[in-house]
Amino acid sequence: MMNVGKIQESVLKRSVIRQLKTKTEEVICGAGLAEDCAILSFQPGGDLLVSSSAAVKTGFDAVSYGIHTAVNNIAASGGKPAAVWLTVLLPPSAKEDELKNVMTQAEQVCAGLHVQIAGGHTEVTSAVSRIILSVTVAGSAPPENTVRTSSLHPGAELVVTKWVGLGGTAVAAKEKEGELLSRFPAYLVEEAKGFDRYLSILPEAAAAVKSGVCAMTDVSEGGIFGALWEMGESSGVGLEIDLKKIPIRQETVEICNYLDLNPYELLSTGSLLIAADDGYALADSLRKAGIPAAVVGKAVSGNDRVVFNGEEKRFLGPVRTDEIHKIL
Repeated sequence: MMNVGKIQESVLKRSVIRQLKTKTEEVICGAGLAEDCAILSFQPGGDLLVSSSAAVKTGFDAVSYGIHTAVNNIAASGGKPAAVWLTVLLPPSAKEDELKNVMTQAEQVCAGLHVQIAGGHTEVTSAVSRIILSVTVAGSAPPENTVRTSSLHPGAELVVTKWVGLGGTAVAAKEKEGELLSRFPAYLVEEAKGFDRYLSILPEAAAAVKSGVCAMTDVSEGGIFGALWEMGESSGVGLEIDLKKIPIRQETVEICNYLDLNPYELLSTGSLLIAADDGYALADSLRKAGIPAAVVGKAVSGNDRVVFNGEEKRFLGPVRTDEIHKIL
């Protein structure tokens, strides 16, 4: 157990600062003892992009998901993420090894994304009963590259990268592994657990910006239905979506059917929703770059956001709660 208040200097050096190894050229002064402010330098004329997320340390890898969410938000805005700030709040029952484990995981994720942990705060407080992680990410982009979720216009076609439900499927496979193994072959469960290797959207976002897009958003909490609703609502346009064209892995279908989860309202970290005037050309260029992509529909005038499934249709609305919370 650790004392309530700021982390002791010896613990800070041993279990936090020593874990941080990744460096980026944008961070001039980063995390260090008594360094309470990071100093960053970006290319002249570039726009500063900032995003944040939060996660509760539960059974699944909340550290990875928290960082990927904030980093993906920067990428989906057309930017290059550079620096991460982590605030870690621990309950008094936490042990130093738990803090070290959080920081080790965070460094591994950031190294894979080539972003630097530039600072943050660690504290033990009785206000929390589990480890809470707050993530802030900063990046930059040339003004002509920045993209908004709310820039969708009628006639634009909608492209989804990789597959929906990736993040949620990985979480479900880890949380319910024993139960799933009693129903499915081990190879299917193992493959689903490995879907977290797809969590980053940095490659497709960079490729999409080069090809020309009008709007983008990462598909995370609330799933693809949530992302579609938010893009349509924020842009003030209608949508026509073909459910059968939304890309989804068979592992996701099988696991969601068994656990009674809607895969289209399931945590989909790792998928990117893109709007472009020529979605088919964009999807083709993404596939040539090795990124699975499919056109799933288009934006239309009006406010109706409709999903067609053959002769059936449903109207989209705000997603109240992500399906993943049914099993967490």
